[in-house]
Amino acid sequence: MVQEKTRRREVLEVRNPDAAGIDIGSRQHWVAVGAHLDAEPVRSFGTTMSELLRLADWLAACGVTTVAMESTAVYWVPLYEVLEERGLEVLLVNATHARNVKGRKSDVLDCQWIQQLHSYGLLRASFRPSAAIVELRSYTRHRDMLVASAGRHIQHMQKALMLMNVQIHHAVADITGVTGMAIVRAIVAGEREPAALATHRDPRCRHTVAELIDALRGNYKPEHLFALEQALRLYDTHLELIKACDLRIETVLQALAQRRDPPPEPAPAPKRRARPRGSLPTFEIRQPLHRLCGGADITQLAGIAPLTALQFLSEVGTDPSRWPTAKHFTSWLNLAPPTKITGGKPLRAHRPSLKNRAGEILRMAAVSVGRTTSALGAFYRRIAAGRGKAKAVVATARKLAVIIYHLLRGEPLRLDTLSAYEQRYRDNVLRHLRSRAKSLGFALSPITPDAPAGT
Repeated sequence: MVQEKTRRREVLEVRNPDAAGIDIGSRQHWVAVGAHLDAEPVRSFGTTMSELLRLADWLAACGVTTVAMESTAVYWVPLYEVLEERGLEVLLVNATHARNVKGRKSDVLDCQWIQQLHSYGLLRASFRPSAAIVELRSYTRHRDMLVASAGRHIQHMQKALMLMNVQIHHAVADITGVTGMAIVRAIVAGEREPAALATHRDPRCRHTVAELIDALRGNYKPEHLFALEQALRLYDTHLELIKACDLRIETVLQALAQRRDPPPEPAPAPKRRARPRGSLPTFEIRQPLHRLCGGADITQLAGIAPLTALQFLSEVGTDPSRWPTAKHFTSWLNLAPPTKITGGKPLRAHRPSLKNRAGEILRMAAVSVGRTTSALGAFYRRIAAGRGKAKAVVATARKLAVIIYHLLRGEPLRLDTLSAYEQRYRDNVLRHLRSRAKSLGFALSPITPDAPAGT
């Protein structure tokens, strides 16, 4: 009787008999293949290029067609590129998804465990865009690092000025603007007279010359002037590096766009023409991205500037087929909570605190969306009023991700106006209120204005 009630267990079948597993290390890589492929199925190799080529030769001699490896720091990148060039299918696996049996931890056992899981088809590859997009992504990430470093040197300049009690930040909106930088360069050049420094005021500056003169009276100490000069030189150096990086990004972006056929329709007009300022790129971004995305222009969305679109697409690529549905896409972006169900009952699940660069880009864009008069802006403000700004940022970022997913799939862009969104929201509220009133035995009726007196 007990045997009749026992469930039949599905027997695991070997799906990838020619699979290999690699445990990545900083000094050596441990590689395991099936016992039927080599008399010595587990071997170790160094991390130099000659050792990596020897590793690839051994896998080719064994007849291995697919390889799984853990994404350990950045040590996996050279080996991944070598194996990919050899034509092998390489699966980059999250280390938390390939944990070994508790109490059995060693490099040899790890590579054998990865090989065994991969042979049964139990590992899922992490997302990695194409090699061309990876190159563009490397440049955009490097540019972000340069911009962050330049920002730190701006803070160093501000600190030096504050130590000298030069209140320039009270007289100009941005120290890196036309007026601010002209004054800083004049101070470094040796000018100390407030009236002479105030002559560098740009006509667009909101504060008067008198206010500027009063803010520029300071105690110019040599040690603080030296720090200001050093910070200014480093800031200028980083601006030159950013320009060089922009030139490389422009070259790669144009080359990628040339590989795609021109879209049937030209790119729509930009939402608004913003003046290049600060560290924003000066080269054309919208037109190459429009061609690269097959005619889709995600910069038409609220909160998505050309630089934001470039950063996002360099992280996810332009092929959304890697994700079966928009829900898979938003889950990968860490913009949706995981599914947790036990005993047929859904558990309350919080969004995991994982780092996803593409998701972070959309969350930053969602903050800008909340200040717009678009339908997405109204959605952000409605969620923020009821559940807080943190929830509103994630919810709005998820909506942006869904729209971008469908745009990259070639679907037309359909955006509601603010009035249409508010009307639809009002209709939904009324429908739920009527349903609720009906369930309680009441009926809703509109309020008619009172008749004027004397009629």
